[in-house]
Amino acid sequence: MTEQKPLIKEFTKGIIKENPVLCLVLGTCPTLAVTTGVSSALGMGIAATAVLVCSNSVISLLRKLIPQKVRIPAYITVIASFVTIVQMIIKAYAPALNDALGVYLPLIVVNCIILGRAEMFASKHGAAASALDGLGMGIGFTAALFIMGSIREILGAGSWLGLKIPFLCENPILIFILPPGGFFVFGMLMALANKLNSKNTAAKTNTACSACPMNDKCSRQTGKECRN
Repeated sequence: MTEQKPLIKEFTKGIIKENPVLCLVLGTCPTLAVTTGVSSALGMGIAATAVLVCSNSVISLLRKLIPQKVRIPAYITVIASFVTIVQMIIKAYAPALNDALGVYLPLIVVNCIILGRAEMFASKHGAAASALDGLGMGIGFTAALFIMGSIREILGAGSWLGLKIPFLCENPILIFILPPGGFFVFGMLMALANKLNSKNTAAKTNTACSACPMNDKCSRQTGKECRN
């Protein structure tokens, strides 16, 4: 039971608390570029998630064999291998999605989310934890892209997944599918994510204080110097 809790924590942290896009502000370039539509946003998110899980797992398994001096080139080689596999699969089974993602699909190789998780987590933890970390970060990345893509496509094109929405399709707000609209939606979602995180932090702090036996003497409550 004690081992399961850390694993679950590694999985869930990337969804909201450490969302790679909205909280850590990583992968901003593809986020703004592919979120003009829901289909391209989901395609990029799923592709990046697959690469994250696979590369994290392999790098974790090889972490003791990779020399410290060449770890970054080794990580990039592993990541590039999985990106190539994913790109070949998308080209074969979803050529329209491949055309929509364009150069941003092969550029997953240098996506700072994937390389960052390899350096900061997979190289220091076991395969199971690394795979869950990659899955959680990938889901958080996909969710952020999906929400941004939905807002921008609905307001900017009057459609959702290509399906026309009555009234909105007649007078879409075109700025939302342009770069300024992308930055605006991105900023609003970042503010919302930070607000949710601050509320969760405040709730945990209040719970911890109320359960503390020194609560009545703590400087947090009385404004005086804490006496232990």
